[in-house]
Amino acid sequence: MGEKKKSGKKKEKSREATTRAPKREQDVRFFNRELSWLAFNERVLDETRDADNPLFERMKFLAITASNLDEFVMVRMAALYDLLDADIKDTDIAGMLPEEQLAKVTEKVHAFTEEQYQVYRRQIVPALLSAGVTLTEDIGRLTEAEQAQIDRYFDEEVYPVLTPMAVDASRPFPLVRNRAIYIGALVTEKKGDAGELDLCLVQVPTVLPRLYELTLKTAAERRFVFLEDIIARNLEKLFLNYDIICRHPFRVLRSADLEIDEDDAPDLLVEIENRLKERRFGDALRMEVAPGTDRRLIRRLSEELQVEEKELYRLSGPPDLTFLQKLYALDGFAAYKENGYRAPWMHPAFDKEGDLFETLREGDILLHHPYDSFAPVVRFIEQAAQDEKVLAIKQTLYRVSADSPIIAALARAADNGKQVSVLVELKARFDEENNIVWARRLERAGCHVIYGLTGLKTHCKITLVVRRDDDGIRRYVHLGTGNYNDSTARLYTDLGMFTCKESYGADATAVFNMLSGYSEPRVWNRLVLAPLWLKERLLYLIEREKEHAANGEPAHIIAKMNALCHAEVIEAMYAAAAAGVTIDLIVRGICSLRTDLPECEGRIRVRSIIGNFLEHSRIFYFENGYQPEIYLASADWMIRNLERRVEIMFPVEDAALKAEVKHILEAELADTEKARVMLAEGRYARVDKRGKKRVNSQKLFCEEAAGRSRKESAARTRVFHPRTPKEKEA
Repeated sequence: MGEKKKSGKKKEKSREATTRAPKREQDVRFFNRELSWLAFNERVLDETRDADNPLFERMKFLAITASNLDEFVMVRMAALYDLLDADIKDTDIAGMLPEEQLAKVTEKVHAFTEEQYQVYRRQIVPALLSAGVTLTEDIGRLTEAEQAQIDRYFDEEVYPVLTPMAVDASRPFPLVRNRAIYIGALVTEKKGDAGELDLCLVQVPTVLPRLYELTLKTAAERRFVFLEDIIARNLEKLFLNYDIICRHPFRVLRSADLEIDEDDAPDLLVEIENRLKERRFGDALRMEVAPGTDRRLIRRLSEELQVEEKELYRLSGPPDLTFLQKLYALDGFAAYKENGYRAPWMHPAFDKEGDLFETLREGDILLHHPYDSFAPVVRFIEQAAQDEKVLAIKQTLYRVSADSPIIAALARAADNGKQVSVLVELKARFDEENNIVWARRLERAGCHVIYGLTGLKTHCKITLVVRRDDDGIRRYVHLGTGNYNDSTARLYTDLGMFTCKESYGADATAVFNMLSGYSEPRVWNRLVLAPLWLKERLLYLIEREKEHAANGEPAHIIAKMNALCHAEVIEAMYAAAAAGVTIDLIVRGICSLRTDLPECEGRIRVRSIIGNFLEHSRIFYFENGYQPEIYLASADWMIRNLERRVEIMFPVEDAALKAEVKHILEAELADTEKARVMLAEGRYARVDKRGKKRVNSQKLFCEEAAGRSRKESAARTRVFHPRTPKEKEA
């Protein structure tokens, strides 16, 4: 019995990522993307260690590292296994073979996991205890009354939900679900051979809270018990005819990569639904076991799950530290959370009721989320759905919230007789099921739904509203760097721009004509699209800065993004720096570029900002001699974004808005609180604060948004003061 490792055909995307790699003599010029990502997660963990952060914020960052690492294992490590299965011998951007990458990554992941649990044990748990919060891992140390309370909870709430699973000749090893926690036990029949051990499993139900709070007499202390420990304590009630030899929690992570043959799929939506079912059977890539787990149980589970020693993680604490996010969300701990980030605020341009389209006709408007509320974007769609003058709404959706008001507004628009076209990207990883639900709901409402494009993900963020104004047809456009997701818009930093300029409107129409058909216009005005020519445009802009430097003119590039690992673009920046261009990069995560190449003479600087909000916006500034240009984009500088996705880069042309964006870049380059700078060999260190003003760019943006909102509110408020007798005489 047990699971069989699948050595399926390697994904096409993996081949593209490797066959484009440089030769080995160029290895020293780049960092491996997987190791760079792990370095990013180390920076997130560093926030957990930072005593200047409130306790619950530190706890939240530790939970984020756990969630990040889960996805890394399920996607990135899974891709490396795919390369090995396909016997690929190509090197990556850093010149590493797949087996070299996997060996190094596995070593780093093991070391990182140990770091996580050291922080949890030595810092978070003691700090919680000092704050009156106890995470009980040994139920045996509780009082008899508390143990009785736990047992009652098990009998009344937990027991009815559980399904005990024995493994024997008639009952094969069951499916162990991805990311779920199980109790594994070795048992013997009470009347059987005492030397024969059988394996039994119980899944810890996700429909119940992971942490159970004990009822205590004092409000000054709060004590929690893990659900898996409650189940383990009462395991005899599930296996009445057995003696329990050992019982321990464990968790498995599986490959979550979907392999979809889009060319042969008659219906992409149905094909993805079928592949989602298969995801449950992905190869087991990581098995986590709790402290003190019996070696005999580990051996049985490893055999059944086909887990090798390198894929086994012996933890020094409870599996799945993402439970700390649930603890963070509980009421009663406001004093231990960060209260210095007050957001969002309503942008002054929208802080009034009435015709939103009239506001947009006054000029381009820039929103900086989450400091500026996302509500105007939702209102844009909702008003368009109800406005009698609106003829059509077209929008791309990559990830939306669970109860999206935008989806509801689009459905109402179709019900009101408007032409509604929506591209719902079904291949958005881990959102496939949600997007299938939204796509079907929109279709039932009468919308024209496009399920993405064959071979490409549609990652651009664009909305087009066509309206019959009093002076004729006008197109209103919203372009952004982030998803149309009202939930993440409160957590991610992104930029969005409203415009009704004809040049943007014409391009927006062209984009949707391309997405819904095969029409590609001969002329484009403002928008720059991937995979058509975005990469070439970036290379041209970098080369232009190089020419300005050669002519003794101002030459400066500032680029902010989530990830940078496109070899051709990086090489272009190396050449520009060698020619005298100053390059400042703000890269949150993966960065394969080096700052220590001799020919660049220190002209390339890289920093990463890890703060209360997730830095997600993409901003590109080019000095261009004496005529600076600023672009916003949905794309990072990666192969997948520039060559395998539909992305949009667009210029910010309004002088006031350009100044706003430039200010954002300058503030982040001045950040001394949440920024880390890249040193030699790709190491990161906090900014040296000596002689510098203390700047937390995210808090600064919060304060500025609040001040802007209060100033506008005060300007609109009329205050009537009675005149004094002296004023009357005057």
